Amino acid sequence: MTVTIYTQSSCSSSRKAIKWLKENNIAYSEKRITSQPLTLAEFKNILRMTEDGTDEIIATNSNDFKNLNVDIDQLSIQDLYNLIQQHPRMLRSPILLDEKRIQVGYNEMDIRRFIPRKVRAYELNAMQKLATQG
Repeated sequence: MTVTIYTQSSCSSSRKAIKWLKENNIAYSEKRITSQPLTLAEFKNILRMTEDGTDEIIATNSNDFKNLNVDIDQLSIQDLYNLIQQHPRMLRSPILLDEKRIQVGYNEMDIRRFIPRKVRAYELNAMQKLATQG
């Protein structure tokens, strides 16, 4: 299972997430949305995976978003997509996803969800053994 990570240039959270994926030997493909705009299918897939829709992926505190002075809740999916094409920095980054999971932003604990379940179970078992031996 490959993780797709959507990043932005000069984003420290994106760099941290990529470093973590490499350190944990997790296969990933990176797409830098500032130079390779999202396709409509990618955008719809990201939205489909969110729990809170646009609230989860739009960086409302970004200058790009503030300068637009637009109510995104009033936009159609196509209009929002067109706006993001023109202003990709209004998206939060990084956005990581695979077939089952999505994570927006970098969080050291939450990103562990991308470690395969068998590996997580093995690590938990090893920690429990250590705890009972101590």
